[in-house]
Amino acid sequence: MKKAIVALVAVSVLFGAVSCAKKGSVADGEVSARLLTDATGIDDKSFNAAAWRGILSFYGDSWENQSKRGRLYNVVTAQTQDMYVPNLKQAGDTGYGLIITTGFTFADALFEVAPQYPDQNFLIVDVDWVNLPNVMQVVFAEHEGSYLVGVAAALKAKADGIANPRFGFIGGVPGAVITKFQVGFVQGIRSVLPNAQVLDYYANDWGKPELAKAQAKNWYDAGVYAIFSAAGGTGNGTIAQAKEYRAQGRNVWAIGVDSDQYEDGLFAEGKSAVLTSMIKRVETATEMALNKVKDGSFEAKVFVLDTSSGGIGYSDRNPELGAEVIQAVEAAKADIISGKIKVLPTYAQAKTLPGFPQDLKAKDD
Repeated sequence: MKKAIVALVAVSVLFGAVSCAKKGSVADGEVSARLLTDATGIDDKSFNAAAWRGILSFYGDSWENQSKRGRLYNVVTAQTQDMYVPNLKQAGDTGYGLIITTGFTFADALFEVAPQYPDQNFLIVDVDWVNLPNVMQVVFAEHEGSYLVGVAAALKAKADGIANPRFGFIGGVPGAVITKFQVGFVQGIRSVLPNAQVLDYYANDWGKPELAKAQAKNWYDAGVYAIFSAAGGTGNGTIAQAKEYRAQGRNVWAIGVDSDQYEDGLFAEGKSAVLTSMIKRVETATEMALNKVKDGSFEAKVFVLDTSSGGIGYSDRNPELGAEVIQAVEAAKADIISGKIKVLPTYAQAKTLPGFPQDLKAKDD
């Protein structure tokens, strides 16, 4: 079993409770759900927020009107990793139509707890190695979407006439999933600028935006043009620093992740420091799993959501991206879907490409 251990801080916060019978039914026969997250919670504006949107959509609610929260669905945020197992057990003891865990840091806890509740349906997103008979696993082709935003960043640098542009990647906790973001991004950049330098930094935390902000400032000050962060709430620090500098007239960019973070980068009317975002439709995973529970087709198998299935994409919302750049990125997207472009998902594979950086901090496990 693969290990993914993250040190996070403090206590478990429970936002209400759902009253429901064992196996997840309630009086009116509707499916119930509980989302379990790490310390960044559903306000991370990224991964967990996307998972929550899928739950809201399933129940016909919205971010502004969560009318069924507390009755049919809810969320528990664990501020420390040692609360993962207790939170899973508490949810298992209550009984839900579906218990949802977000991110590979939950894998070990779920592997321990799920066998104790054989009649309970579980979903884990971003993991494909918890092979248990009551666990659905959904993974994404993050390397494909990251390739696309890498192409966009490199083309924008060319359009801006930047000589020898440099780029940065900020990761949360090293591991196979985040490596897909990083190596895809580098491959995308180098498909346009074969000799471009891409720096990397790992915060080893999903919830410390101050670390990403400090690193982004250092890099921008050293001439880095665009930074892509795949770091959960930590990555919000990159956007904050890019906003400050673009408001001062400096030509630097942040690249969002998981959700379209264009609005998070707004610093003036119609002006965002987020050039584009690698969109990973985690909401598709949570809504799909809930629908499968509802119609009785829940399967304990691995589902892969990629570009061709609509699970992965990029944002073209920022008008400063430009029509020519968008056209070129769309062409690359079509080539990925057709198979003409093969984006390699692991560092071991990517290192076999001519000139690919051999000293990145990426890890394949």
